[in-house]
Amino acid sequence: MTLVVLRTLFFLVSIGIAVLIFNSAPMRSAPGWVPWAVLVTMVTIPLGAIAADLWIKRKDLTVITSIYFGLLIGVFLTYIAILALSPLLASFAASPVVSWIPPILGMLLCYISTSVLLQTRNDFRFIIPYVQFARDVRGLRPNVLDASAIIDGRIAELADTGLFQSRFVVPAAVMEDLQHAADAGDKARRMRGRRGLDVLDRLRSTPTIEVEILSVRDQAASTSSIDSEVVELTRELGGRIITNDANLMKIASVRGVPALNVNDVAVALRPSYVPGDMLDVKLVKPGEEPGQGVGFLEDGTMVVVEHGRDVIGRTISVSVTSTLQTSAGRLVFARPEMHRG
Repeated sequence: MTLVVLRTLFFLVSIGIAVLIFNSAPMRSAPGWVPWAVLVTMVTIPLGAIAADLWIKRKDLTVITSIYFGLLIGVFLTYIAILALSPLLASFAASPVVSWIPPILGMLLCYISTSVLLQTRNDFRFIIPYVQFARDVRGLRPNVLDASAIIDGRIAELADTGLFQSRFVVPAAVMEDLQHAADAGDKARRMRGRRGLDVLDRLRSTPTIEVEILSVRDQAASTSSIDSEVVELTRELGGRIITNDANLMKIASVRGVPALNVNDVAVALRPSYVPGDMLDVKLVKPGEEPGQGVGFLEDGTMVVVEHGRDVIGRTISVSVTSTLQTSAGRLVFARPEMHRG
Protein backbone atom coordinates (compact mmCIF):
# COMPACT_ATOMS: atom_id res chain seq x y z
CA MET A 1 0.00 0.00 0.00
CA THR A 2 2.89 2.36 0.79
CA LEU A 3 4.40 1.80 -2.66
CA VAL A 4 1.03 2.50 -4.32
CA VAL A 5 0.80 5.84 -2.48
CA LEU A 6 4.42 6.67 -3.40
CA ARG A 7 3.88 5.90 -7.09
CA THR A 8 0.65 7.92 -7.14
CA LEU A 9 2.41 10.91 -5.59
CA PHE A 10 5.26 10.52 -8.07
CA PHE A 11 2.81 10.66 -10.98
CA LEU A 12 0.96 13.66 -9.54
CA VAL A 13 4.21 15.56 -8.97
CA SER A 14 5.16 14.95 -12.60
CA ILE A 15 1.79 16.33 -13.74
CA GLY A 16 2.31 19.31 -11.42
CA ILE A 17 5.67 20.03 -13.05
CA ALA A 18 3.97 19.87 -16.45
CA VAL A 19 1.42 22.46 -15.26
CA LEU A 20 4.24 24.76 -14.10
CA ILE A 21 5.88 24.44 -17.51
CA PHE A 22 2.57 25.31 -19.21
CA ASN A 23 2.33 28.51 -17.14
CA SER A 24 5.92 29.58 -17.76
CA ALA A 25 6.69 32.58 -19.98
CA PRO A 26 8.46 30.67 -22.81
CA MET A 27 5.39 28.49 -23.32
CA ARG A 28 3.20 31.50 -24.23
CA SER A 29 5.10 31.97 -27.49
CA ALA A 30 5.74 28.28 -28.18
CA PRO A 31 4.08 26.46 -31.11
CA GLY A 32 0.81 24.62 -30.41
CA TRP A 33 2.38 21.15 -30.44
CA VAL A 34 4.86 21.97 -27.66
CA PRO A 35 2.37 21.79 -24.75
CA TRP A 36 1.21 18.39 -25.98
CA ALA A 37 4.82 17.22 -26.23
CA VAL A 38 5.47 18.42 -22.68
CA LEU A 39 2.34 16.66 -21.40
CA VAL A 40 3.21 13.37 -23.12
CA THR A 41 6.79 13.56 -21.86
CA MET A 42 5.79 14.30 -18.26
CA VAL A 43 3.29 11.42 -18.32
CA THR A 44 5.72 8.99 -19.98
CA ILE A 45 8.57 9.64 -17.54
CA PRO A 46 6.75 8.54 -14.34
CA LEU A 47 4.94 5.67 -16.08
CA GLY A 48 8.25 4.44 -17.53
CA ALA A 49 10.00 4.69 -14.18
CA ILE A 50 7.17 2.84 -12.40
CA ALA A 51 7.13 0.14 -15.09
CA ALA A 52 10.89 -0.37 -14.73
CA ASP A 53 10.48 -0.54 -10.96
CA LEU A 54 7.79 -3.21 -11.30
CA TRP A 55 9.80 -5.16 -13.89
CA ILE A 56 12.94 -5.39 -11.73
CA LYS A 57 11.50 -7.57 -8.97
CA ARG A 58 14.64 -8.05 -6.90
CA LYS A 59 16.72 -5.02 -6.02
CA ASP A 60 20.22 -5.65 -4.72
CA LEU A 61 20.97 -2.81 -2.32
CA THR A 62 24.71 -3.36 -2.58
CA VAL A 63 24.58 -2.79 -6.36
CA ILE A 64 22.31 0.25 -6.09
CA THR A 65 24.44 1.84 -3.38
CA SER A 66 27.69 1.06 -5.20
CA ILE A 67 26.39 2.77 -8.35
CA TYR A 68 25.21 5.76 -6.32
CA PHE A 69 28.54 6.20 -4.55
CA GLY A 70 30.45 5.49 -7.75
CA LEU A 71 28.68 8.29 -9.61
CA LEU A 72 29.07 10.63 -6.63
CA ILE A 73 32.80 9.93 -6.34
CA GLY A 74 33.21 10.20 -10.12
CA VAL A 75 31.58 13.66 -10.20
CA PHE A 76 33.73 14.79 -7.25
CA LEU A 77 36.95 13.54 -8.89
CA THR A 78 35.94 15.25 -12.15
CA TYR A 79 35.49 18.56 -10.32
CA ILE A 80 38.91 18.18 -8.65
CA ALA A 81 40.53 17.19 -11.95
CA ILE A 82 39.06 20.18 -13.79
CA LEU A 83 40.33 22.52 -11.06
CA ALA A 84 43.79 20.96 -11.29
CA LEU A 85 43.86 21.12 -15.10
CA SER A 86 42.33 24.61 -15.43
CA PRO A 87 45.72 26.39 -15.98
CA LEU A 88 46.59 23.89 -18.72
CA LEU A 89 43.15 24.12 -20.30
CA ALA A 90 43.28 27.92 -20.22
CA SER A 91 46.40 27.88 -22.39
CA PHE A 92 44.49 25.91 -25.04
CA ALA A 93 41.25 27.86 -24.73
CA ALA A 94 41.15 28.52 -28.46
CA SER A 95 41.00 24.84 -29.29
CA PRO A 96 37.44 23.46 -29.80
CA VAL A 97 38.52 20.20 -28.13
CA VAL A 98 38.92 21.88 -24.73
CA SER A 99 35.17 22.31 -24.23
CA TRP A 100 34.66 18.54 -24.58
CA ILE A 101 37.32 17.51 -22.08
CA PRO A 102 35.21 17.97 -18.88
CA PRO A 103 32.28 15.73 -19.97
CA ILE A 104 34.64 13.08 -21.38
CA LEU A 105 36.72 13.15 -18.21
CA GLY A 106 33.57 12.98 -16.07
CA MET A 107 32.24 10.01 -18.03
CA LEU A 108 35.54 8.16 -17.66
CA LEU A 109 35.94 8.84 -13.92
CA CYS A 110 32.30 7.95 -13.16
CA TYR A 111 32.70 4.64 -14.97
CA ILE A 112 35.96 3.77 -13.22
CA SER A 113 34.64 4.68 -9.77
CA THR A 114 31.39 2.75 -10.24
CA SER A 115 33.19 -0.29 -11.68
CA VAL A 116 35.68 -0.42 -8.80
CA LEU A 117 32.94 -0.17 -6.16
CA LEU A 118 30.79 -2.83 -7.85
CA GLN A 119 33.70 -5.27 -7.99
CA THR A 120 34.78 -4.65 -4.39
CA ARG A 121 31.42 -4.05 -2.69
CA ASN A 122 31.83 -7.14 -0.48
CA ASP A 123 35.23 -5.95 0.74
CA PHE A 124 34.33 -2.32 1.53
CA ARG A 125 31.19 -2.87 3.57
CA PHE A 126 31.82 0.26 5.63
CA ILE A 127 30.81 2.28 2.55
CA ILE A 128 27.29 0.80 2.70
CA PRO A 129 26.63 0.04 6.38
CA TYR A 130 22.84 -0.18 5.92
CA VAL A 131 23.19 -3.47 4.01
CA GLN A 132 24.78 -5.25 6.94
CA PHE A 133 22.31 -3.81 9.44
CA ALA A 134 19.19 -4.45 7.38
CA ARG A 135 19.81 -8.17 6.96
CA ASP A 136 20.47 -8.70 10.69
CA VAL A 137 18.02 -6.26 12.25
CA ARG A 138 15.91 -9.07 13.77
CA GLY A 139 18.84 -11.01 15.19
CA LEU A 140 22.44 -10.25 15.97
CA ARG A 141 23.64 -13.56 14.55
CA PRO A 142 21.29 -15.50 12.25
CA ASN A 143 21.49 -19.28 12.33
CA VAL A 144 22.03 -20.75 8.85
CA LEU A 145 20.73 -24.33 8.61
CA ASP A 146 22.03 -26.98 6.27
CA ALA A 147 20.10 -30.09 5.17
CA SER A 148 21.69 -32.43 7.73
CA ALA A 149 20.64 -30.28 10.70
CA ILE A 150 17.10 -29.91 9.34
CA ILE A 151 16.61 -33.63 8.64
CA ASP A 152 18.06 -34.53 12.05
CA GLY A 153 15.12 -32.74 13.68
CA ARG A 154 16.67 -31.95 17.05
CA ILE A 155 17.07 -28.31 16.06
CA ALA A 156 13.26 -27.95 16.18
CA GLU A 157 13.19 -29.30 19.73
CA LEU A 158 15.90 -26.85 20.76
CA ALA A 159 13.97 -24.00 19.11
CA ASP A 160 10.83 -24.96 21.05
CA THR A 161 12.72 -24.33 24.30
CA GLY A 162 13.31 -20.67 23.34
CA LEU A 163 17.08 -21.16 23.27
CA PHE A 164 17.49 -19.26 19.97
CA GLN A 165 16.59 -15.56 19.94
CA SER A 166 17.76 -14.81 16.40
CA ARG A 167 16.15 -16.04 13.21
CA PHE A 168 16.89 -19.18 11.23
CA VAL A 169 17.99 -18.86 7.62
CA VAL A 170 17.67 -21.68 5.09
CA PRO A 171 19.75 -21.24 1.91
CA ALA A 172 17.67 -21.55 -1.26
CA ALA A 173 19.89 -24.41 -2.48
CA VAL A 174 19.18 -26.39 0.73
CA MET A 175 15.44 -25.84 0.32
CA GLU A 176 15.57 -27.03 -3.30
CA ASP A 177 17.61 -30.07 -2.25
CA LEU A 178 14.98 -31.03 0.35
CA GLN A 179 12.18 -30.59 -2.18
CA HIS A 180 13.97 -32.75 -4.74
CA ALA A 181 14.65 -35.40 -2.08
CA ALA A 182 10.97 -35.41 -1.05
CA ASP A 183 10.04 -36.21 -4.67
CA ALA A 184 12.84 -38.72 -5.24
CA GLY A 185 12.17 -42.26 -6.41
CA ASP A 186 14.42 -43.76 -3.72
CA LYS A 187 12.30 -44.47 -0.65
CA ALA A 188 15.00 -43.70 1.93
CA ARG A 189 15.88 -40.37 0.29
CA ARG A 190 12.23 -39.49 -0.11
CA MET A 191 11.58 -40.10 3.59
CA ARG A 192 14.55 -37.94 4.56
CA GLY A 193 13.37 -35.13 2.32
CA ARG A 194 9.84 -35.24 3.70
CA ARG A 195 11.15 -35.33 7.25
CA GLY A 196 13.22 -32.24 6.53
CA LEU A 197 10.18 -30.39 5.17
CA ASP A 198 8.17 -31.41 8.25
CA VAL A 199 10.90 -30.05 10.54
CA LEU A 200 10.92 -26.76 8.61
CA ASP A 201 7.16 -26.53 8.97
CA ARG A 202 7.53 -27.11 12.71
CA LEU A 203 10.15 -24.37 12.94
CA ARG A 204 7.86 -21.95 11.09
CA SER A 205 5.08 -22.69 13.57
CA THR A 206 7.30 -21.83 16.54
CA PRO A 207 6.11 -18.35 17.64
CA THR A 208 9.51 -17.21 18.94
CA ILE A 209 11.43 -18.13 15.78
CA GLU A 210 11.42 -16.66 12.28
CA VAL A 211 12.54 -18.77 9.33
CA GLU A 212 13.73 -17.14 6.09
CA ILE A 213 14.75 -18.73 2.80
CA LEU A 214 17.56 -16.73 1.19
CA SER A 215 20.11 -17.15 -1.56
CA VAL A 216 23.56 -15.64 -1.91
CA ARG A 217 23.86 -12.37 -3.84
CA ASP A 218 26.93 -13.53 -5.76
CA GLN A 219 25.69 -15.48 -8.77
CA ALA A 220 29.04 -17.28 -9.09
CA ALA A 221 28.67 -18.61 -5.54
CA SER A 222 25.05 -19.63 -6.10
CA THR A 223 26.09 -21.92 -8.97
CA SER A 224 28.66 -23.78 -6.85
CA SER A 225 28.06 -26.65 -4.41
CA ILE A 226 25.41 -26.53 -1.69
CA ASP A 227 28.04 -26.49 1.06
CA SER A 228 29.78 -23.52 -0.60
CA GLU A 229 26.48 -21.63 -0.80
CA VAL A 230 25.78 -22.32 2.88
CA VAL A 231 29.22 -21.00 3.85
CA GLU A 232 29.00 -17.98 1.53
CA LEU A 233 25.54 -16.99 2.74
CA THR A 234 26.65 -17.33 6.36
CA ARG A 235 29.69 -15.16 5.72
CA GLU A 236 27.53 -12.57 3.95
CA LEU A 237 25.05 -12.42 6.84
CA GLY A 238 27.67 -12.52 9.57
CA GLY A 239 25.89 -15.53 11.09
CA ARG A 240 26.80 -19.07 12.07
CA ILE A 241 26.17 -22.45 10.48
CA ILE A 242 24.17 -25.12 12.30
CA THR A 243 24.91 -28.57 10.90
CA ASN A 244 25.58 -32.25 11.59
CA ASP A 245 28.00 -32.56 8.67
CA ALA A 246 31.62 -32.94 9.77
CA ASN A 247 32.91 -31.97 6.30
CA LEU A 248 30.91 -28.75 6.34
CA MET A 249 32.35 -28.00 9.78
CA LYS A 250 35.86 -28.32 8.31
CA ILE A 251 35.04 -26.11 5.31
CA ALA A 252 33.57 -23.45 7.60
CA SER A 253 36.62 -23.61 9.84
CA VAL A 254 39.01 -23.15 6.90
CA ARG A 255 37.03 -20.14 5.63
CA GLY A 256 36.73 -18.58 9.09
CA VAL A 257 32.94 -18.93 9.35
CA PRO A 258 31.45 -19.83 12.78
CA ALA A 259 29.73 -23.22 12.84
CA LEU A 260 27.90 -25.28 15.45
CA ASN A 261 27.52 -29.06 15.36
CA VAL A 262 24.20 -30.26 16.80
CA ASN A 263 25.89 -33.50 17.87
CA ASP A 264 28.35 -31.53 19.99
CA VAL A 265 25.43 -29.72 21.63
CA ALA A 266 23.72 -33.05 22.35
CA VAL A 267 26.89 -34.41 23.96
CA ALA A 268 27.31 -31.28 26.05
CA LEU A 269 23.70 -31.50 27.26
CA ARG A 270 23.93 -35.12 28.37
CA PRO A 271 23.78 -35.39 32.13
CA SER A 272 26.96 -36.17 34.04
CA TYR A 273 26.97 -39.28 36.16
CA VAL A 274 29.10 -39.87 39.23
CA PRO A 275 29.67 -43.10 41.12
CA GLY A 276 26.65 -43.87 43.27
CA ASP A 277 24.01 -42.32 41.01
CA MET A 278 20.94 -44.52 40.50
CA LEU A 279 19.57 -45.15 36.99
CA ASP A 280 16.72 -47.17 35.52
CA VAL A 281 17.78 -48.91 32.33
CA LYS A 282 16.39 -51.70 30.17
CA LEU A 283 19.04 -54.20 29.15
CA VAL A 284 18.75 -55.13 25.49
CA LYS A 285 21.83 -57.18 24.62
CA PRO A 286 24.85 -58.92 26.15
CA GLY A 287 28.12 -57.07 26.62
CA GLU A 288 31.58 -57.93 25.34
CA GLU A 289 32.75 -59.31 28.68
CA PRO A 290 31.23 -62.41 30.31
CA GLY A 291 28.18 -61.64 32.44
CA GLN A 292 27.73 -58.08 31.14
CA GLY A 293 24.44 -56.66 29.93
CA VAL A 294 24.05 -53.52 27.82
CA GLY A 295 21.24 -50.97 27.83
CA PHE A 296 20.66 -47.45 26.60
CA LEU A 297 19.28 -44.34 28.26
CA GLU A 298 16.79 -42.04 26.50
CA ASP A 299 19.58 -39.74 25.30
CA GLY A 300 21.42 -42.67 23.71
CA THR A 301 24.05 -43.11 26.42
CA MET A 302 25.26 -46.72 26.60
CA VAL A 303 25.16 -48.36 30.02
CA VAL A 304 27.24 -51.50 30.64
CA VAL A 305 25.91 -53.43 33.65
CA GLU A 306 27.99 -56.05 35.47
CA HIS A 307 26.18 -59.33 36.06
CA GLY A 308 23.36 -58.10 33.85
CA ARG A 309 23.37 -60.82 31.20
CA ASP A 310 20.81 -62.89 33.06
CA VAL A 311 18.24 -60.05 33.14
CA ILE A 312 18.41 -58.97 29.48
CA GLY A 313 14.98 -57.77 28.38
CA ARG A 314 14.13 -56.34 31.81
CA THR A 315 14.24 -52.83 33.24
CA ILE A 316 16.43 -52.76 36.31
CA SER A 317 17.74 -50.16 38.73
CA VAL A 318 21.51 -49.84 38.62
CA SER A 319 24.17 -47.91 40.53
CA VAL A 320 26.83 -46.06 38.53
CA THR A 321 30.37 -47.26 39.24
CA SER A 322 32.32 -45.21 36.66
CA THR A 323 32.04 -43.31 33.37
CA LEU A 324 34.21 -43.14 30.28
CA GLN A 325 34.16 -40.48 27.54
CA THR A 326 34.91 -41.97 24.11
CA SER A 327 34.85 -40.62 20.56
CA ALA A 328 31.46 -42.30 20.14
CA GLY A 329 30.02 -40.66 23.23
CA ARG A 330 29.79 -41.23 26.99
CA LEU A 331 29.94 -44.80 28.34
CA VAL A 332 28.52 -45.59 31.79
CA PHE A 333 29.50 -48.64 33.86
CA ALA A 334 27.09 -49.79 36.57
CA ARG A 335 26.06 -52.73 38.73
CA PRO A 336 22.52 -53.89 39.45
CA GLU A 337 20.80 -52.90 42.69
CA MET A 338 17.34 -54.40 42.26
CA HIS A 339 15.25 -56.02 39.56
CA ARG A 340 11.91 -54.98 38.13
CA GLY A 341 9.92 -57.30 35.91
